[in-house]
Amino acid sequence: MNFASIAPDESTPFRIVFVCTGNICRSPMAEVMLRDLITRSGLGRLITTSSAGTGDWHVGEQADVRTIAALAARGYDGSHHRARQFDPEWFLDLDLVVVLDRAQERILRNWATTDRDRSKVRLLLSFDAAQAPLLDVPDPYYSDDAFFGTVLGMIESANEALFAQLAPAIRQGVR
Repeated sequence: MNFASIAPDESTPFRIVFVCTGNICRSPMAEVMLRDLITRSGLGRLITTSSAGTGDWHVGEQADVRTIAALAARGYDGSHHRARQFDPEWFLDLDLVVVLDRAQERILRNWATTDRDRSKVRLLLSFDAAQAPLLDVPDPYYSDDAFFGTVLGMIESANEALFAQLAPAIRQGVR
């Protein structure tokens, strides 16, 4: 994705949403980690991030306890997260819709009503050259605690790559 034309200001920040299946494992990890990168960089007023799921099974619930534990083990706080379902009407207000696997990519592109909205949907691993061939971040929900840490590492690396591409364009738009 080419971020060269981004020139947000405080009144119109660049808006990113991460989407997985139930919004209790992968997408909250990505949201919390990217928000931390954004805050530490001083760009918090210029980039916003959130997360959602394609399904409604967990709406209103906290992130999975293993997600919260994996995040805490790396110094992140995921305890305030509450799951929600993606609403196709959000496309109008979003700049980037980052999905964690091809199932969400298919669903969100089907929900999008315009080519412009479909073009906003990107796989998280596509931003990380080392992981891009994998395509999907595996869902740790039916796995053990250790696998949550493995998935978190994948997301952390991909988020750093995404941020490395996004931040220069955002900073360029800052006057």
